[in-house]
Amino acid sequence: MEQKNKLRIIPLGGLGEIGKNMTVFEYGEDIVILDCGLAFPDDDMLGIDLVIPDMTYVLENREKVRAVVLTHGHEDHIGSLSYLLREINVPIYGTRLALGLVETRLKENRLENYHLMPIEAGDEIKAGIFDIGFIQGSHSIPDACGIYLKTPVGTIVHTGDFKIDPTPVDGKRIDIHKFAQLGKAGVLALLADSTNAEREGHTGSELEVSNTLDQEFSIARGRIIMATFASNVSRLQQAANIACKYGRKIVVCGRSMVNVVNISMDLGYLTIPEGVLIEEDLMHNYEDKQILILTTGSQGEPMAGLSRMANRNHRRITITPGDTILVAATPIPGNARSVGKTIDNLLRLGAHVVYEKESGIHVSGHASRDELQLMLNLVRPKFFLPVHGEYRMLKKHGELAEKLGIPKENILLGENGSVFEFTEDTGCINGKVKVGNIFVDGLGVGDVGNIVIRDRQQLSQDGVLIVVVTLDKESKLVKSGPDLVSRGFVYVRDSEALMHGAQLKIKNVLHNCEVNHISSWTTIKVQIREALNQYLIEKTGRRPMILPIIMEA
Repeated sequence: MEQKNKLRIIPLGGLGEIGKNMTVFEYGEDIVILDCGLAFPDDDMLGIDLVIPDMTYVLENREKVRAVVLTHGHEDHIGSLSYLLREINVPIYGTRLALGLVETRLKENRLENYHLMPIEAGDEIKAGIFDIGFIQGSHSIPDACGIYLKTPVGTIVHTGDFKIDPTPVDGKRIDIHKFAQLGKAGVLALLADSTNAEREGHTGSELEVSNTLDQEFSIARGRIIMATFASNVSRLQQAANIACKYGRKIVVCGRSMVNVVNISMDLGYLTIPEGVLIEEDLMHNYEDKQILILTTGSQGEPMAGLSRMANRNHRRITITPGDTILVAATPIPGNARSVGKTIDNLLRLGAHVVYEKESGIHVSGHASRDELQLMLNLVRPKFFLPVHGEYRMLKKHGELAEKLGIPKENILLGENGSVFEFTEDTGCINGKVKVGNIFVDGLGVGDVGNIVIRDRQQLSQDGVLIVVVTLDKESKLVKSGPDLVSRGFVYVRDSEALMHGAQLKIKNVLHNCEVNHISSWTTIKVQIREALNQYLIEKTGRRPMILPIIMEA
């Protein structure tokens, strides 16, 4: 069968990792992109601000791209759009809240020529050969959607990030009837959220958090400071409702929190009575028992509000023993250490900190195994692709599908870049496209690669040793030096013998170069570097970055 008669599904991010979700759906001359997210850097990505997907495949096929479709407004699903839209101009479909958050990002990045197309759950659009429908979902942000794509080879269903919440705060339950209807009509392939595939049972309802919040508000005698994901509007609404119940004013702290609160209120997703929301600089007009502070920093981010409070460098808020801190989030993998450090510092300052998952202060926005099982039984796909999770999560989800009767050969476990290829009757992984991480460092996008990261890691571990030698312009003989400058390697005053030995090694290299009439600076630098490397490893067991500098005078 020819290529044009096959559907290709290509994840550019989100498989084998948490975040950076981006998937290409391609049939013939048409491409639709589902989500365009980012990830936050690992601890070993020194100096990196953000990580975005390698979009080479999309840019090489830009003339085929008909639309970008968003499942919801979390950063790991929308955060890379500003980088994509710098390269191609394509309509973006999403709910009003998702697009409101996208537009803020686009304006921050000074993009002007974009086309945001608001939709509601239940709508269906056409993008090239694809008919695309939006299914009401339930997640930790309002108006999350599942997606279905009607293609010439069959219907594809993508759950998006979801859980089955019987009592959502906004009253919008996941439309399991639509999933069942699609399953009854026949689904070629299901792509389903695997984040909680290792977790038994059923994920708790967001409304359950309300009881814990009410209890903490009722016993708090000082300020309450609540840190959560800025985008968890349902959590913010519950906090606002309970603050009003106990007569507290609300202060919003942190740029992303302020942005989300303002957008959500403007669009009607968040309701706070007039006069309840006050500015930071008006807090002194009220007693501590009258204040609720909503802040960022639930993931231990160094520059976020809660972290700055914990480190005593927040410009307006100083933690006191009477404060109650509610950390209403679970650390994302990789963030546990920084979150723990923040909590330790808050406890040292005498605050009462509520943070444990068992305390009821947080519930996940992702389906656990019972809900994943229900989704599989409702949709009853011919082929199953676990997505959105680290490999062990995808594996567990695939094993669950197999137990429910999906043939093992129809469960396709891939990785970023895998080309999932489908006809009406067949499905397989056929090939791979270029994928990877693009690092955003300040204003630079992609100019910092793995080699630079490796250099930064070496600098952070063993430091740098700079060698300065001055050669006579005419004779090319050594005029002065070698001088050594150590940064992050050793303290020179305490290591005179080591430095003297290093200088002797360099003088020996320079002498040999003079004797052998070697005048090439490149060759001299290489020989200095090799001699010093061997000497320093023998003496210290360390490998500092060695930077020879040769000048003429």
